[in-house]
Amino acid sequence: MIGRPVALIPLFSQLESLPNVGPRITKSFTQISVERPRDLIYHFPYTVIDRSHCDTIRYAKTNQVVTVLVTVLNHRSPANKRATYRIDVEDAEKKFQVVFFNSNQDYLKRILPIGEQRIISGKLEEFNGLRQIVHPDYIEMVENSGKIPKLEPVYHLTEGISQKLIHKIQRALLEKLPNLPEWISPEKKSTEGWMDWKSAVEIAHTPRQIHEIKLEFPARTRLAYDELFAHQLTLALVRKYRSRSKGRITEGTGKLQKCIIKNLPFDLTQDQIKAISEITTDMARPLKMNRMLQGDVGSGKTIVAFMALLSSVEAGGQGVLMAPTEVLAYQHYQSLKPYAKSVSIALEILTGHDSGKKRANKLKKLLNGEIDILVGTHSVFQQDVTFCDLRLAIVDEQHKFGVSQRLSLRKKGNATDVLVMTATPIPRSLALSHYGDLDISMLKEKPAGRKKIKTAMISFSRITEIIERLRNAIQGGKQCYWVCPLLEESEKVELISAIERYNKLCNIFDEKVVGLVHGQMLPAEKNQAFLKFQNGETKLLVSTTVIEVGVNVPNASIMIIERAENFGLAQLHQLRGRVGRGNTQSSCLLLYKSPLSDLAYQRLDTLRKTIDGFRIAETDLRLRGAGDLIGMVQAGIPKFRIADPRVQLDLMEHAQIDARKLIKKDPKLESPRGQAARTLLYLFSQEEVIHLLSVG
Repeated sequence: MIGRPVALIPLFSQLESLPNVGPRITKSFTQISVERPRDLIYHFPYTVIDRSHCDTIRYAKTNQVVTVLVTVLNHRSPANKRATYRIDVEDAEKKFQVVFFNSNQDYLKRILPIGEQRIISGKLEEFNGLRQIVHPDYIEMVENSGKIPKLEPVYHLTEGISQKLIHKIQRALLEKLPNLPEWISPEKKSTEGWMDWKSAVEIAHTPRQIHEIKLEFPARTRLAYDELFAHQLTLALVRKYRSRSKGRITEGTGKLQKCIIKNLPFDLTQDQIKAISEITTDMARPLKMNRMLQGDVGSGKTIVAFMALLSSVEAGGQGVLMAPTEVLAYQHYQSLKPYAKSVSIALEILTGHDSGKKRANKLKKLLNGEIDILVGTHSVFQQDVTFCDLRLAIVDEQHKFGVSQRLSLRKKGNATDVLVMTATPIPRSLALSHYGDLDISMLKEKPAGRKKIKTAMISFSRITEIIERLRNAIQGGKQCYWVCPLLEESEKVELISAIERYNKLCNIFDEKVVGLVHGQMLPAEKNQAFLKFQNGETKLLVSTTVIEVGVNVPNASIMIIERAENFGLAQLHQLRGRVGRGNTQSSCLLLYKSPLSDLAYQRLDTLRKTIDGFRIAETDLRLRGAGDLIGMVQAGIPKFRIADPRVQLDLMEHAQIDARKLIKKDPKLESPRGQAARTLLYLFSQEEVIHLLSVG
């Protein structure tokens, strides 16, 4: 099979190839991400209207849709043609009115003649104690009652598209549906009792019972599986292609690693030991490494990353550690510097602030191999940054870097191994859906000696008491974060700004001990504020969420989060992780304003009860969905049209197992089922991944 299968060509033609669709309608459809007939196939109804026939409206509720046989009694024609036009009708038990605005009176007299019967269907309303149906959706003669669907699907619309129009277009499209080869294994299809693809699509658009629009109904489940299977086939092919990508054997002696581990002031956790082994084993293979190091807050990812970088140095190469911000880059640099110095490793940092001779000197050393490990920000991506022999590229907080940036980093070396790190515990469903092509090392254990952070929910009305406790803590030598949700005062949202809170706290405490940091400060100002706090010059740091990731001050033992109910659950977990990094008992105070909504209470109560980031992430996904996980848009998370990985995790896992099994058995997708799987990939616009089938 070369190119898109013939059967799919009509589904990828212009929308205007469908009846009733012109340029204006085409433009409207783009507002709901419908650009071709295939998109319309997967634009399913989200609910249905029950238009089952009833004998009378007497027992119907207001705003209920009714379908009833009526006799037309009288037309109340107003003198003003633009006035409300009312028609008296009677069903088997009750009289009511049918109402029209700005309508053609002659037309209404023709379709609703006095003395005759008609079937009408529409929403029942009440006005001045009288029941009425305003502008019925259907008016049909008795013999044409079959034209009114007993169960009418309801679609999401946009301006310029009505339900009646989309019904017409969908009906025309369903008549053109091709019969496609079956890509689901016979065993799976039989076990689940699924119908074929065409039948499933038809049922999804023409439900015969209300429960048939639900995600768990077999037709919808089968179509969701198709989407998940296509996605997992894509990841499996990319994974296979990458595994074939020739790399370089980077095998360290282990000498530097052993020296560092021996002198660590703490013991590595079993998770850290396992992760180091997995990474160094990958690097020693003649294939490119693509691995993610996923760790909960405070699980010790940095030392694992440093061990991996040492392997590249031991093998005679270089390593680079990328961070999304200068603050995080400097922190990595400062924390790794003592380790590097102890084993005589040349460690350097490169940021946007390096310029002139200073920058030129660093670049020269990097090119000559005089720098073993480079820590940097986005500045590493610039063309003039050239390595002598880059073996390993590590990207921290990888979701803040685009795919193209990560690829350009790989090009800085010859077959460079890549390790991406994230401090965000990723729910299993998202890990399967987004990172199925990566190998994952996971850190769940916390280093020995770390005490559990005490977390409390406290009403904002007790802020005076909180400040007094804070005063005692500062006098006792402790340091504290105070996080505010907004930088500036908002008239719409009653949240105190970081600047205003800073000014108020300066009036209470000595202003020399209070620091301020927020996103609108210049990088140098932020770095200075963080440095003062890290050095203990300031005891209380007022901040926005810029401290969410990476900031490490072991002496900071109190975290106050103002208006905590306005933060996402996983974001609260990240903020809480800024304390509890030393040996002192730490606490996190969640200041909320009453009354709390049920959702806000669930978030804060979950945080109060557990410190397990993975459990928190799963709860956050359930409460908020995947769209804004951890308070920041995960731009790479795939958006599914049909499937919902949050509630169909088992389906996702089965799709992954089946996809990998098929690729292993039929790597070129050449068998009859393999050819059908190619059709599925084309159906879900995965032409690029099909190209991988011809590689190597």
